[in-house]
Amino acid sequence: MRRAAVAVAAGAMAVSLAACGSAKESKGSDDSSSSSAKKGDDIKVGLLLPENKTARYEKFDRPLIEKKIKELTNGKAEVEYNNARQDANLQAQQVDTMITNKVDVLIVDAVDAKAIQNSVKKAVDAGIKVVAYDRLAEGPISAYTSFDNEEVGKTQGEALLKALGGKAGKSSKIVMINGSVTDPNAAQFKKGAHSVLDGKVTIAKEYDTKEWSPDNANSEMEAAISSVGKGKIAGVYSANDGMAGGIITALSAAGVKVPVTGQDAELAGVQRIVSGEQYMSVYKPYAPEAEAAAEMAVALAQGKSLDSVAKDKVSSNSAKDVPSVLVPVTSLTKDNIKDTVIKDGVYTADEICAGKYKSACEKLGLNK
Repeated sequence: MRRAAVAVAAGAMAVSLAACGSAKESKGSDDSSSSSAKKGDDIKVGLLLPENKTARYEKFDRPLIEKKIKELTNGKAEVEYNNARQDANLQAQQVDTMITNKVDVLIVDAVDAKAIQNSVKKAVDAGIKVVAYDRLAEGPISAYTSFDNEEVGKTQGEALLKALGGKAGKSSKIVMINGSVTDPNAAQFKKGAHSVLDGKVTIAKEYDTKEWSPDNANSEMEAAISSVGKGKIAGVYSANDGMAGGIITALSAAGVKVPVTGQDAELAGVQRIVSGEQYMSVYKPYAPEAEAAAEMAVALAQGKSLDSVAKDKVSSNSAKDVPSVLVPVTSLTKDNIKDTVIKDGVYTADEICAGKYKSACEKLGLNK
């Protein structure tokens, strides 16, 4: 993708980010006020999230989006919600239901970004504008919000090299356990990580993990240990925290302790960072992403322009120059837990430091 420096607004945040480039087909669905009749606050918003294995969707994304939509519409908007439970066919059926129920706008986090294309077109043909959330869905979408996904991978790769320190080198063997091939974000995470790791360490084994499953990641890690040798693995790139849990279980069973990356700042991941089992995670502040999706959805439903919300443009294979909001990320380690997830109210110190993590928290000064 062609990338250019742009300014991006997310809620109250102003950041400098990168824009994606070329497109092959049609321009994204027109978001101007002339394309749909003006509506008031009494709108119906469809919200479709992809799965419930990752804690973030039910704990953060859904309530944050619903709350912002209510705020923007004086409590008059109706939100229809469904979760696809990692089933692309089920999600297609859910889109059909949203069309039947005549929602005014649809926010979709696609299970399979390519497979959703026909469903997006069906919704648009029915007069329903679509906001792609977190993953860049194919089809004539009207808006998109996510994080700078290549930067996520770079952040993970840089953290892993930092954790290796003087051990980083061509002789250092790394195992890479990436996300699902059906998730376009996974490819971007992988690309970003490779841009940092390639040439500096040796990628001994690499996997694309079906459905982002921690169980699958556990099996892949067991296979990598058998193939590479438990004493020859210097570190593990894990694309997210859920998989990191399965990976660390396999490493522990083999008596191997090496740096492991993650993403999403899930509570279990943060606790593993506190205890030293996991080296880092990527903290992605969900509030600005969720609020941007809500703002764009309400504006589209009301026939308003997105100019004041979306300062970026992103293109896919099927939509060009889609109004977008990209949100920056932070490398989360034991050194900045207090200044990130605790400060932002994602978790309290009591939640992180519960049970067996109390003494480790005391050493880090988190429960003071």
